[in-house]
Amino acid sequence: MFEFSGITIAFLVVVLLASSLRILREYERGVVFMLGRFWKVKGPGLVVIIPGIQQMVRVGLRTMVFDVPSQDVISRDNVSVKVNAVVYFRVIDPAKAILQVEDFMNATSQLAQTTLRAVLGKHELDEMLAERERLNQDIQQLLDTQTDAWGIKVSNVEIKHVDIDETMVRAIARQAEAERERRAKVIHAEGELQASEKLLAAAEILSAKPQAMLLRYLQTISDIANDKTNTIVFPPGDLLNMLQRGMKPGE
Repeated sequence: MFEFSGITIAFLVVVLLASSLRILREYERGVVFMLGRFWKVKGPGLVVIIPGIQQMVRVGLRTMVFDVPSQDVISRDNVSVKVNAVVYFRVIDPAKAILQVEDFMNATSQLAQTTLRAVLGKHELDEMLAERERLNQDIQQLLDTQTDAWGIKVSNVEIKHVDIDETMVRAIARQAEAERERRAKVIHAEGELQASEKLLAAAEILSAKPQAMLLRYLQTISDIANDKTNTIVFPPGDLLNMLQRGMKPGE
């Protein structure tokens, strides 16, 4: 009977030791409670827990990623869009992550959804499409501030898709086409203005120097002569003399 009791005691001691030992990896921490009260954060490595008196909750410190489900957002210019995003965050204070919120993963996800709608609703559609990097930063900073009390650090937020209704897509395409036509007309008008300024400057130079006018006249004749289908009629000699002297008819 004594031998059986000794084996039983030895077995109970082994079971007790096995249930009191915990091994935490390098990226894990253990939030330990003693008789229901927070005691300390332990780890990594081997951790000894007193069974029945102490309890431990594992918390991972690696960066976690979750998708924010597609959200219906009405922009400031009253355009309805569907937006989804991805959030990167990690636990920097295991004690707060366990003590301050029931489920920090779900709480961060829900907060990300409401923050996404609140921030994007303050901007127009053009800003959502063209200034996505700035919007990502605004959402990240606001979300990081709100989760700080939970021991959470939001490191990055990326807007993945901005889905627009088909009718709005066609309207945006028409707007872009009108903008391209406007720019083309402006560029053409600027080109005409520059050309007229150059022509005016050339006319002033030619009028001031009769020899330049004659050279230009001869160059034009040379260009016309390159095409054998053209017929060249030379003006009277008096006209050539006037061009050379820079005189006007009747002088």
